[in-house]
Amino acid sequence: MKSDKNYSSTKDSLGPLFVIIAASLWGVDGIVLRPALYSLPVPLVVFVESTIVAILLSPYFIKQVPSLKTLQRKDWLAFFLVALLGGAIGTMAITKALFYVNFVNLSVVILLQKLQPVFAITLAGVFLKEKLPGQFFLWAVLAIIGAYFMTFGSNLPDFTTGDKTTIAALFALIAALAFSSSTVLSKRALRNVSFEMGTYLRFLFSALIMLVLVVSLGDISSITEITTKQIIIFLIIAFTTGGAAIFLYYFGLKRIAASIAAICELAFPLTAVLLEYFIRGNILDTVQWMGAGVLLLSILKVSLNQNQ
Repeated sequence: MKSDKNYSSTKDSLGPLFVIIAASLWGVDGIVLRPALYSLPVPLVVFVESTIVAILLSPYFIKQVPSLKTLQRKDWLAFFLVALLGGAIGTMAITKALFYVNFVNLSVVILLQKLQPVFAITLAGVFLKEKLPGQFFLWAVLAIIGAYFMTFGSNLPDFTTGDKTTIAALFALIAALAFSSSTVLSKRALRNVSFEMGTYLRFLFSALIMLVLVVSLGDISSITEITTKQIIIFLIIAFTTGGAAIFLYYFGLKRIAASIAAICELAFPLTAVLLEYFIRGNILDTVQWMGAGVLLLSILKVSLNQNQ
């Protein structure tokens, strides 16, 4: 009996780590993979990637259908809203924001992603009644401050690149709101199902929502324009930064508070900025490296507090 408790405790302590890994994969997606899909309509991009993951997970779903009999109307509603906000609106908004700045001027997009933990912690307190110690808020604030300085250093954000940057900022803000709402709703949705089933339902509902959208917008006809290279990119996303990342994310989220997950998700902008440096040569200055250090320390402290 004691060993079972130790095993459960170990799984719970790994929760923050799995969320951090998932968020890091999202950073890879935005910098390395998604730029290759720039020529396609945004709704079509989200539809195709959601559909591929849903199809890949269908064999598991068929075996687990009996487990869905225990779900209530509130559970189904939670998954639908997760798919609508995180799978559809949030993913389209962040993709649109990146497309508007052509994956070059990521400053505004990444800055507004820093607001996501603020929204998520607030929503978790209101809807999930999560109560956190004062020390958590100290490290949460430091994480956001560190993320800001990691992105901009000692300079102010550059809003002088034209109207597209302003529009990108609006889409990034929508994405931050949608993803933070999705984090809180995902915690509720996973209450009565396994993280595996939660992953499948998230992508299934997202695919259905996006199917309606791409058909109504007429974007479905652009599916013939998808190149062989883009098909490969879609498959890589499905097995890494898309389906696999959500799989890991739900595994972690089921074991930690939504507020904790929101801070761990700051690994996404951290990864994005570091990849900008290593892949595209956008060198970080001393202040930015200090900000990255503060962000890493804050995420680590939040994770350790969760373990305790």
